[in-house]
Amino acid sequence: METLIELLPILIPFMIIEIVARVYAIVDIYKPERATNLLGKTAWTVLIILVNFAWVVYLLGGRGYASSED
Repeated sequence: METLIELLPILIPFMIIEIVARVYAIVDIYKPERATNLLGKTAWTVLIILVNFAWVVYLLGGRGYASSED
């Protein structure tokens, strides 16, 4: 237990970065001009919430832009 307490000052910033990145990715998914590649918006949202580092996969390959053809 002492080891965990000693590691907390190192782990807490990484946990905060992970949470902020997940929130950013979810907000990015639901922007009106955003389309998604590979999966739908709901599937990406569920993956980002449940799977560690799924937000990295989304940000690198899952984002796209909706075409605005008039």
